[in-house]
Amino acid sequence: MKLLCLLLLASTLAAQPRRIVSTTPSITEILFALGLGDRVVGVTNFCRYPPEVARIPKIGTYVRPNLEAILSLRPDLVIIQENPIRLADQLTSVRLNVLEVEHFSAADIFSAIRKIGEAVGAPERARALNASIRGELEHIRRRTTPLPRRRVMFVVSRTAGTLEGLMVAGRASYLTELMDVSGGDNIFRDAPAPYPKVSLEEILARDPEVIIDMGDMADAAAVTEEHKRSVVALWSRYPFLTAVKRRAVFAVTGDVFVVPGPRMVDAAREFARMLHPEAVF
Repeated sequence: MKLLCLLLLASTLAAQPRRIVSTTPSITEILFALGLGDRVVGVTNFCRYPPEVARIPKIGTYVRPNLEAILSLRPDLVIIQENPIRLADQLTSVRLNVLEVEHFSAADIFSAIRKIGEAVGAPERARALNASIRGELEHIRRRTTPLPRRRVMFVVSRTAGTLEGLMVAGRASYLTELMDVSGGDNIFRDAPAPYPKVSLEEILARDPEVIIDMGDMADAAAVTEEHKRSVVALWSRYPFLTAVKRRAVFAVTGDVFVVPGPRMVDAAREFARMLHPEAVF
């Protein structure tokens, strides 16, 4: 009986994928959060966290993955998000094992963690990770519930150095969920698109109490404190805005806000600090 159990265990371990390719930063972060970094053999050019990913071979980008590079890594599992070039079909056509997950909402992230955990033989780790994230988010919600709700806007993109070409977080963005957890009401919650384009006139009319601007600072490594001050100065041209009067314009950078994954807790905590600087989180 003991020998049979050992054989079954060995068979299960052998069946688990040992060479995994990730095709988005969020998938990469989930794998590492599950303690599976040693199995990751390929990541995208934009995977930057945790720092260990710097040494892992690159397979291109989410919208332009290099199929030859993926094949050269001899993966036994490729994890993807729905892709505009039908990557799943291309990979299965060459007989690679593919797992497809989504990351559009917090519920999607929890589901992705569960599915990845099951696919790689780590369901208990996945359950523990999900429970930890939910617990942290609930803690932040409890801390912010007694505090005043703040009308907030998150700028995800705009023309560099200007307040033109503005794109913000809308109702379908998981950022809106995190702002809600953190005591904020997204002033563009009525926009059904995840990241709608809006005009400066719309923003002035809606008059946010807090402005969080990541507009032209996607590359965190290239952003200086002077750059951040220049972003705040852009909004200061409109001193009648409540956010400007409250000195609640924040220039932010970092993948933590734009990579839907386990670090959404860190994003929610940062939101809470910006929305409620009087509190401790």
